[in-house]
Amino acid sequence: MPRYARSERQSLADLMLELGPDAPTVNEGWSVRDLAAHLVVRERRPDAAGGILLPPLRGYAERVRRRVAAQPFAELVGQVRRPPVWSPVSNPLADELTNTMEFYIHHEDVRRAQAGWQPRDLPAGLNTLLWRRASVLGRLALRRFPADLLVQAPGYGELSAGRGGERIRVVAAPGELVLFLTGRQRVARVQVDGPAAVAQRLRAARLGI
Repeated sequence: MPRYARSERQSLADLMLELGPDAPTVNEGWSVRDLAAHLVVRERRPDAAGGILLPPLRGYAERVRRRVAAQPFAELVGQVRRPPVWSPVSNPLADELTNTMEFYIHHEDVRRAQAGWQPRDLPAGLNTLLWRRASVLGRLALRRFPADLLVQAPGYGELSAGRGGERIRVVAAPGELVLFLTGRQRVARVQVDGPAAVAQRLRAARLGI
């Protein structure tokens, strides 16, 4: 069975070393070094990882991330490449479930911040997994958006979301939808059909969970 989380992890680590610590990422204000430190904290510092999602812990999490980021860059990327087997999010039982989307997204965060990037031709199996994530993400990320939204991944499925209103149709490959629905609209190759003002509002909305 393909291990897409592992493949995306290794490709991301290779790209980080190729580009260097100061290369930009799609994440505003973050360099490759910053993103690598985020991934290390997520997997190796459960005391601080909660700050990724919980606002009261963000200050502490950010202080930990900055200390982690100060390590020699090659060591930092080495920790990204080789996660600890005891980690709640990267142990062998959890890895594919918790890391396939995570490492696909962050691989693209680095790729799409570089000049001349193009979308990848993803394996069908990875597209299937990403659509499963996108179908959940879409209902959560778009639940309060004031429109009647139809999200389609041709060949994989579709879903309805939104609070109701004018009809908007969002069409893209599963990987592009995952990026769009996690707040990366500006680098996602997505077709949005519907009234121009509502479509533009969707492209500028703060999406994510």
